[in-house]
Amino acid sequence: MSPNDLPVSRFPVPSLADMPIDIRERIAAVQEKSGFIPNVFLVLANRPKEFRAFFAYHDALMDKPGNLTKAEREMIVVATSSLNQCQYCVVAHGAILRIRAKNPLIADQVATNYRKADVTKRQKAMLDFATMVSQSAQLVGDADFEKLKEHGFNEEDAWDIAAIAAFFGLSNRLANVTSLRPNREFYSMGRD
Repeated sequence: MSPNDLPVSRFPVPSLADMPIDIRERIAAVQEKSGFIPNVFLVLANRPKEFRAFFAYHDALMDKPGNLTKAEREMIVVATSSLNQCQYCVVAHGAILRIRAKNPLIADQVATNYRKADVTKRQKAMLDFATMVSQSAQLVGDADFEKLKEHGFNEEDAWDIAAIAAFFGLSNRLANVTSLRPNREFYSMGRD
């Protein structure tokens, strides 16, 4: 069996024709922009109410204006998804990070060891906080917020960093349980 023949997920993937119209429209817009349908959309479409809630929260976190750039938001996803051993999110968001950062090396560096990656001190502090939230949120305390402030992050930024790490903890776990397979397209995106 070739990689192209492997299932997208261990769970059923509905046909586009069987999906509610709003979900089909969302998928069509993503396909038009990227040239393919990311498998996460197909897998989550199996549960329309959860699809809508998932992407509403995703968009609220990842597309909002603020002190975190879109590339920095993707760095958080890649660093925490790597710790959570989520192949789908590391590969898919690694592609987005390479594109948003305009850096073909950054996603591999962040996924492998963000502490050795070519990131700024500010970004390292952000990723230190995000990975702590991801792996041991119960230990987050005032000193962690102070360190963020030393690097120019305010309370809203801290919330955003924590919320992205937490949301993708959920996403990582669903992707792993569903055996969500990354699209082949993601592997080469942003590498040129």
